[in-house]
Amino acid sequence: MTIEQNSSLLERAAKYAALADPARLRIVDLLTLGDLSPTELQSELGMPANLLSHHLRSMEDAGLAVRHRSEADKRRSYVRLAPGALEGLIPGHQHGARRVLFVCTRNSARSQLATALWRTASDIPSASAGTHPAERVAPGAVDVAFRHGLDLGGSKPQRLDQVARDEDLVITVCDNAHEELPGLRGIHWSIPDPVRLDNEKAFEDAFADISRRVNDLAPRLLAA
Repeated sequence: MTIEQNSSLLERAAKYAALADPARLRIVDLLTLGDLSPTELQSELGMPANLLSHHLRSMEDAGLAVRHRSEADKRRSYVRLAPGALEGLIPGHQHGARRVLFVCTRNSARSQLATALWRTASDIPSASAGTHPAERVAPGAVDVAFRHGLDLGGSKPQRLDQVARDEDLVITVCDNAHEELPGLRGIHWSIPDPVRLDNEKAFEDAFADISRRVNDLAPRLLAA
């Protein structure tokens, strides 16, 4: 057995040890859907802040979770599953959905890309909208979609209140939209805004992040 194999075995053992705790396993179930702030996790779990902090540190040490600062409220952070955290493990249970609605502030990049990617991964209908829609889709989003074989040329930003339906499974892909709509039940993906940097790498990174999340979630949603 090589050193690399020993290291891999130790990493897997650390993850299994962390997941042996019911509270941490429940946190993983929640994070397989989207990103949550510690406050949101505390509310979902009914757990004191100090105990939640202990569990999150244990999960970070085991390579299961990472956290980063919100782009909106810098005092806030979001917890997400670490890349490859669940390789070889079966994530949480399946969910039903009639339509998936991706939401961001401007509806000009992330939500448009998420909708286009969703249509390649699932037969469940999808749409996108913005809380404060832009006049047009960001050119960087059109370009990165084109490089990956998707067409956003005919897409136009739309207002959330004109698109949303009661039966939608809402997925916010923008910290600002998520924090602007605190009572909205759904899933949150904390994806950095590529329009802020407005370069090819930023849009490629956003595309890769959204693509991974879409492909992880799509098999777990059943048409309702």
